[in-house]
Amino acid sequence: MYDLHPATQALGTVVAGVRDDQLEDPTPCPGFSVADLLDHVDGLAHAFAEAAAKEVSDGSQDPPAPDGATLAADWRRRIPRRLATLARAWREEPAWSGMTQAGGVDLPGEVAALVAVNEVIVHGWDLATATGQRFGAEPDLVAAALRFVEQSVRDSPGGTPGLFGPPVPTPADADPLHRLIGLTGRDVGWRPTT
Repeated sequence: MYDLHPATQALGTVVAGVRDDQLEDPTPCPGFSVADLLDHVDGLAHAFAEAAAKEVSDGSQDPPAPDGATLAADWRRRIPRRLATLARAWREEPAWSGMTQAGGVDLPGEVAALVAVNEVIVHGWDLATATGQRFGAEPDLVAAALRFVEQSVRDSPGGTPGLFGPPVPTPADADPLHRLIGLTGRDVGWRPTT
């Protein structure tokens, strides 16, 4: 079991720091604006908290595509609250065992937790990079996400549709977070266009 709280708190801080004039800006997550990515984080926080509790709502069967136009008006408060709920949900030991569902996919609890860790860390980096903020995650969480993604890349070297694209090379001396980012198909040197 991992404590997701440090990563969800760090992502919540990044979310709260996004300015209104940045919502339409691009992100390192291909095809996603900042607003789209915020909407995605809002939805994934809710879905993976439900997955931890083994609760499946109607919306989790076929989640809508992220759309910044549908971003809740109180997103700066709502998303950090949902992220805190996500972290609390995965503190319960039963969350890590048995089967659950997220995004209409059946998967073991432990795998759902690793997907949640990966989503929080990678999208935390995406949002921070797109909006000129800093994002850091606990080394044990980065290591867990890195192991998860390395296995996914071994299974699907061309990327995993719906999760991440083909790996992008990173420098040999890249730190674990940047190796993780590269393996998910992102360029660690990506910067917002001005």
